[in-house]
Amino acid sequence: MALFAISDLHLDLKGNKPMDVFGSNWYKHDEKLKSNWEDRVKCEDTVLIAGDISWSINMEDGMQDLEWIHNLPGKKIMIRGNHDYWWSSITKLNGLYDDMKFIQNNFFLYDDYAICGTRGWVLPGTDNFSEHDQKIYNREIIRLKLSLESAKKQGINKFICMIHYPPVNEKLIESGFTQIFKEYEVEKVIYGHLHGSLSTSKAFNGELNNIEYILTSSDFLEFDPIKIL
Repeated sequence: MALFAISDLHLDLKGNKPMDVFGSNWYKHDEKLKSNWEDRVKCEDTVLIAGDISWSINMEDGMQDLEWIHNLPGKKIMIRGNHDYWWSSITKLNGLYDDMKFIQNNFFLYDDYAICGTRGWVLPGTDNFSEHDQKIYNREIIRLKLSLESAKKQGINKFICMIHYPPVNEKLIESGFTQIFKEYEVEKVIYGHLHGSLSTSKAFNGELNNIEYILTSSDFLEFDPIKIL
């Protein structure tokens, strides 16, 4: 049994938004992802998916992409990304498939770890950070704490977190998210959102405050899930 991670699948099986406009490496990226996933992930494994799962706007269209993920090996645990407009009622989502679980103020178990998380948001100090951004940022801070607290109340004290947006900037200036990770002694943080060599080369990918931060954007991983445990 192993734990893998990847993010930013950006699926669109209906073909309305081909991803190769963002670079030739995205050409038929779903086929590369499927091949790598099936080679690496076994049925008893779990894969964490840190947001931007499907380009679909509504749940009806998104079901085709979710079914595609369902048919891949392993259990999947997901958080929402900024492009996941299809994301609907968390109760409805968690009733879809036995092998696919969705986090929103809750958590799921992997071995003796609680898998927690939230979408996150752009960080204070970012260019053009607005009052509206501050409201969303504050809400995401609350959601992260709710997720971790829900696990802690069950007596769990080992945590792995997913967050879609980078929780720390390239200058390693900490955020409310990193403070919470430190407070709860989270062991690993999985995040995505960043694409292209210019962005990913500046991303933090390493240890901070005894917490391992792992960038899992699918193009950064060459569409190959990374083993984290």
